[in-house]
Amino acid sequence: MSLDPANWDDFRRLAHRMVDQTLDHLQGLSDTPAWQAMPDEVAASFQAPLPRTGEGEEAAYSAFLERVRPYPSGNLHPRFFGWVQGNGTAFAALCDMLASALNAHLAGFNHAPKLVEMEVIRWLAEAMGFPDDASGLLVTGGSMANTLALATALRTKAPFDARADGLRAGPELMVYGSDETHGWARKAMELLGLGDRAFRRIPSDAEFRVDVAAMRTAIQEDRAAGRVPFCIMGTAGTVNTGASDDLVALADLAAEEDLWFHVDGAFGAWAWTSEALRPQVAGMERADSLAFDVHKWGSMPFDCACVLVRDAAAHRQAFAAPAAYLTPYERGVMAGGLPFADRGVDLTRGFKALKVWMSLKAYGMDRFVEAVERNVEQAQHVAGRVDAHADLERLAPAPLNIVCFRYRPSDRALSDNALDELNREILLQLQEKGIAVPSSTRIGGRNAIRAAFVGHRTTLADADALMDGVLRLGAAIVEEAA
Repeated sequence: MSLDPANWDDFRRLAHRMVDQTLDHLQGLSDTPAWQAMPDEVAASFQAPLPRTGEGEEAAYSAFLERVRPYPSGNLHPRFFGWVQGNGTAFAALCDMLASALNAHLAGFNHAPKLVEMEVIRWLAEAMGFPDDASGLLVTGGSMANTLALATALRTKAPFDARADGLRAGPELMVYGSDETHGWARKAMELLGLGDRAFRRIPSDAEFRVDVAAMRTAIQEDRAAGRVPFCIMGTAGTVNTGASDDLVALADLAAEEDLWFHVDGAFGAWAWTSEALRPQVAGMERADSLAFDVHKWGSMPFDCACVLVRDAAAHRQAFAAPAAYLTPYERGVMAGGLPFADRGVDLTRGFKALKVWMSLKAYGMDRFVEAVERNVEQAQHVAGRVDAHADLERLAPAPLNIVCFRYRPSDRALSDNALDELNREILLQLQEKGIAVPSSTRIGGRNAIRAAFVGHRTTLADADALMDGVLRLGAAIVEEAA
């Protein structure tokens, strides 16, 4: 017996109901809590043993409606400001359904889905200021995109054959980036066998941008000690504060030192698509490689990120691994080979490109740029409210779409430890009461409420709901403790 529906008519009715109820859910998000805790009995229900016989599609869908959909992290919601997580779109969700039903294998092959991904990569390269002939790959997320870029840099710039002989064949190789670099860098350094100590974390300045002069000095010191620098990493939009390094200066330094220049643009790279915001990430277009998420400010459903490599030959040489069972032909299904398998680690890949391709065709790039610009306006509105209120304190500049601040009552003298605990409680109550979902971070050793604006559904009213909630809860908690 196959795994297709036993009765296609019944299944069709269920499928229509699933689509209709999903769209109802998305349409009504503003009227629901930004987050709600899962009851203990619901959490306990996920400890069931492996089902040996099925209960049917209807029952499985009912379980989803009762125990899964009501308890997400909240990132669909217009008042979700935590971490950097996009909303996704209703249309792209349906595109994912089409992609899943087609079940295309995207190692390459001679079929239309390969051409879709190639076109999407070319479109994204154009959007990010990269040349049309740049190589690229869609991957799971920014961590993988950055890791593949660093591997390409290593295998291109190492003064020995790193693929054949490994790191033992040569001297210690060094990478340079800010102390604000995202945590992917440590994992990548360890995974590639370089070791975390080979990553020089250069101090950042008061605006959380890397000290380029200190980086130059570190490179020179490492060369004098017999080490081999091979890569400079800049950040377009740091995860803590949204700061961007001086990418023009880093590009100049990389050129002077003959080093690979990589930019982690997980979300900040999207600023390049806006003429108004582009100066903040100027220099990004000179990178040898760029990593960015399409499921953050690009508003696609998880998961979808992109790595771009300026030198297509270097990208392929870093990963291509011919095998007899993967022999390309001039005709047939293997015509054109497996280009995407030659650009990364995965051989088996899903059809991530379809939702991007159909969304860009449906809405055009300008609609997505408008969403990016609107989020920055919302962040600046919140920063202005923080600066104007005596009981709020901004803890970092807000150059892009992230605002880090804390509640500090002007009529009370509270220690930093007390303020940390107060703001932790405000954060948790915002989430638990379903008002909004910001996240937290540490800025200068102080606990900050961190609001990241990346949602296309978010309005200024949602931003004000966050701020009103902070002020209301902060005052109530202080009064209760008095």
